[in-house]
Amino acid sequence: MSVAVLDSKTVTRFVEAKEAFKKCVEKYFKMVDSNGNGVICRRKLREGLDLLFTVEHESTVSKEDIDNFHCMIFDKFDEDRNGKLDLYEFVALVKEIMMAMARGMGSLPVIVALDQDSLLMMAVQHEIGS
Repeated sequence: MSVAVLDSKTVTRFVEAKEAFKKCVEKYFKMVDSNGNGVICRRKLREGLDLLFTVEHESTVSKEDIDNFHCMIFDKFDEDRNGKLDLYEFVALVKEIMMAMARGMGSLPVIVALDQDSLLMMAVQHEIGS
């Protein structure tokens, strides 16, 4: 874990740096697509989202609610309705999540603890490297 300071602009600039962002998301796609067949099923997406984004929730949230949430996300981004997400669909999903996080942060800097390999840490590193 590392502590970093970021705001919505940090995340937005990272997502808008199309090549850098896509390269990072492709890395995660390959990790989630553990069998290397080029697509991600529902179960693998759930595991992958848990890997990419650590989300704390109150213990009052049921497993069923969490499962429904993951299904809703999957269905929204499975554009061709084939029951699998390809790289294009996965990039769109991660972009949407990152932009939602940016909107939630607002313009004031926040101090956060981040896993070294998290996408938010990559956004911070992208900003530092720019």
